[in-house]
Amino acid sequence: MTVALAQRIGAEVISVDSMQVYRGMNIGTAKPTTIERRGVVHHMVDIVEPDVDYSVADFRVAGRKIIEAADGPLIISGGSGLHFRALVDPMTFAPTDAELRAELEAADGDDLVRELQDADPQASLHVDLANNRRVVRAVEILRITGETPSGRAASAEAEDVRRYKPELEFTAIGLDPGSDLEQRVSTRLDEMRRGGLVQEVRGLVGRMGRTASGAVGYREILDHLGGRSSEDEAFKAIGRNTRRLAKKQRTWFQRDPRIRWIPWFEESEQRTERAMEALS
Repeated sequence: MTVALAQRIGAEVISVDSMQVYRGMNIGTAKPTTIERRGVVHHMVDIVEPDVDYSVADFRVAGRKIIEAADGPLIISGGSGLHFRALVDPMTFAPTDAELRAELEAADGDDLVRELQDADPQASLHVDLANNRRVVRAVEILRITGETPSGRAASAEAEDVRRYKPELEFTAIGLDPGSDLEQRVSTRLDEMRRGGLVQEVRGLVGRMGRTASGAVGYREILDHLGGRSSEDEAFKAIGRNTRRLAKKQRTWFQRDPRIRWIPWFEESEQRTERAMEALS
């Protein structure tokens, strides 16, 4: 529907898929081919090598430059909710420090939790203290900026984000898969397997950074290629993790009151017409 709509209104597309930014990661991300794009310009696709840990902060900076430079309509399309909101909402991101991050990742998790709670007794209200990755990031921000989780949550920007108050005006349209989600995941999984996902990942071994290698579809095949699972086991794991991710994305977007939902089961032409109505 995205390409058909873009052709109707003369728009370019900004992909908000966190993994389509990586060159060579095509099958596992369902990246649209040149033919499927039908001449429509797609931004934020194939912009970095897979060994780069491309953050949502990097994505926001690059995406905002595209928006600011545009002289025509844009369609922001994709399933990465945080990346979508990073483009349209007032979301700024604290700085990072690779050396400090490595130090914190090697530290004892309980020590980091204590450090965070000593600085902010209410930290558990804003950070999942059982999630080591989130604790590491919170402590990293604390050490670099002095900001506590409670302090960041109380900011005017955070309040605008919670209220879904946009920084840029837009019309949001979502496709609701309904009960068809399970079948769509199964169909996509079969297509990826037949399309050569294992071969694609094999060609990327040794060239993937932490972010790319952690993507659903890629980490499971990397486990298989590393001898930790069979191919069948890997694809079963991809199915489970894809369903889990899809449900998480669906929940994320359904919280957003700005989105007008269109049922997926309708014909493509009908969905495009519904989208045109929403834009009018």
